[in-house]
Amino acid sequence: MTSLFDLYKIGVGPSSSHTMGPMRAACRFTRDLGARDLLIRVDRVQGELYGSLALTGLGHATDRAVLLGLAGNEPSAIDPAAIESTVAAIRQARQINLAGTHAIPFEEPRDLLFHRDIMFPPGAATQHPNGLRLTAFDAAGSVIDQRIFFSIGGGFIVEDGADVSGDKQQAAIPFPFHSAAELLSTAQANSLSISQLMLENECGLVKGGSALPPVEVVKQGIEHIWQVMQGCVQRGIAAEGILPGGLNVRRRARRLSERLREKEADGVLGDPLAPLDWVTVWAMAVNEENAAGGRVVTAPTNGAAGVVPAVAHYYRRFSPGADHEGILRYFLTSAAIGILYKENASISGAEVGCQGEVGVACSMAAGGLTAALGGTNGEVEHAAEIAMEHNLGMTCDPIGGLVQIPCIERNAMGAAKAVHASRIALNEQEEHKVSLDQVIRTMYLTGLDMQSRYKETSLAGLALNIIEC
Repeated sequence: MTSLFDLYKIGVGPSSSHTMGPMRAACRFTRDLGARDLLIRVDRVQGELYGSLALTGLGHATDRAVLLGLAGNEPSAIDPAAIESTVAAIRQARQINLAGTHAIPFEEPRDLLFHRDIMFPPGAATQHPNGLRLTAFDAAGSVIDQRIFFSIGGGFIVEDGADVSGDKQQAAIPFPFHSAAELLSTAQANSLSISQLMLENECGLVKGGSALPPVEVVKQGIEHIWQVMQGCVQRGIAAEGILPGGLNVRRRARRLSERLREKEADGVLGDPLAPLDWVTVWAMAVNEENAAGGRVVTAPTNGAAGVVPAVAHYYRRFSPGADHEGILRYFLTSAAIGILYKENASISGAEVGCQGEVGVACSMAAGGLTAALGGTNGEVEHAAEIAMEHNLGMTCDPIGGLVQIPCIERNAMGAAKAVHASRIALNEQEEHKVSLDQVIRTMYLTGLDMQSRYKETSLAGLALNIIEC
C-alpha cells in the first residue's frame, strides 16, 4: 500500500510530476549506470520528453530537473538556493557530471529533445502522457542503456517494462484497505477511527534500524512534514516580488497577510469570514513558494501543495480545542483519503486534469479536518466525498505552462471548499446518497473522457485564451 510518507514527500517546485518526477528518474538512470559499472563508458546522454512533459516542460522547469537529476541530485535533498547556480554552471560549461562523478559533454537542444507532437515514447507499453526516455551512448555512438520512465503525479515514477511484482507484494500491515467502503468496514470491525487505523498501518511499514518504537517513528515523521509545511508558509508570507517565468505574476501572500494583521491591530475583529482570508493567505504563500522553485511538500502534488497546509493552519488557529493530537489525526486521515485516490484513480493533472490535484487535495483536507474536529468515520467519508463532488471536471490549463495562473488562486479556493465540505458533513444528520468510492470512480472516468488539450498541455482553456505577456 501507499504510505503517508509517499503522498507527503519533501521536494522542490514548481511541479511534482514535471520537476520532481523527471529529476528522480534522471538521477536513478545515472546512479544505476554507476551501480553496474557502466558509467565510465558513457560518452553522451540524451533525454527525450513526450506528451505533457514536452508541451509544458519549459514552464515547469523539466529541462532543469533532468540536468539536476543526471548530475545526481534528488528533490528531497537538493538545496533550492543552489539550483540556479548549478544549472547555470552546467549550461555555461556545456558539460555535466553524471551522478556527480563522470563528466561528459551536454548541449541543449541536441541532448534534450522536446517532442511536442508525440504523446507517448515510441514502443512504450505504458500509456501515460508524462514520458521521459533516457539513452546513454558510448564514444562510438552505440547505445549502452536506454530506459523509459513515466512521471505519474505527486513525484511518483514508474519505469516502462520494469518488473514491479516484488514491489507490489502486500506489506505487513494489519488493516489493508482498497476502497472507502473497505476502510470504513475494517475500522468499524476493529473499533478504530480512520486515523488510528492509518497509524497502525504506518507502524507496520516502518523499517528496522531505529531505537524508537514504530509509533514514535511515525509521529515524528508526521511532525517533520508539518514543520516543513509551516516553514514553507512562513517563507511564502515573508517573500515579495515577481515570480519567475515571464508572466510577471506578483507575489500577494505578504501583502494580504499585512492587511489582515493591520485590521487585527486596529481591533477590526468582527468579520466572521476573516478566517477564510487567512486560509487564502496560507494557501497562496505555499504555492507562490512552489512557483518560485522553493522547498514544498507534495500534498498530494506540488501544484496542489497549498490546500492541506492551509486547512491545517485553519484548524490550529481557529478551532477551539485544537491540539497536537488533532494535527496527527488530520494528517493520518487525509493520507488515507489520498491513498484511495492514488490507488483507485489518479493524482496526475496530465492524466485527469486538476480535479486529480487540487480536487484530491481538497478531498484529503476536508476528511482530515473533519477527523481533527472529532468527526466520526462516516462524517470523514462524507466530507471527502462532498469536496471532490464539487471539483469534478476541473481542467488543468496553466497559462504559459507555469504553475501560477490559475494554480495559486485555485489552491486558495480548494482550501476554502475543504473547510466548507467539512462543515456540511459535521452538520448533516441524514445519510448521503453518493459514496466516496462512487465519486472517486466518477472523477477518474471524467478525467479519461476529458480532451487531452485540457490536461496540463497549455493548449486550451485559460492557457489558450489569455495572452501570456
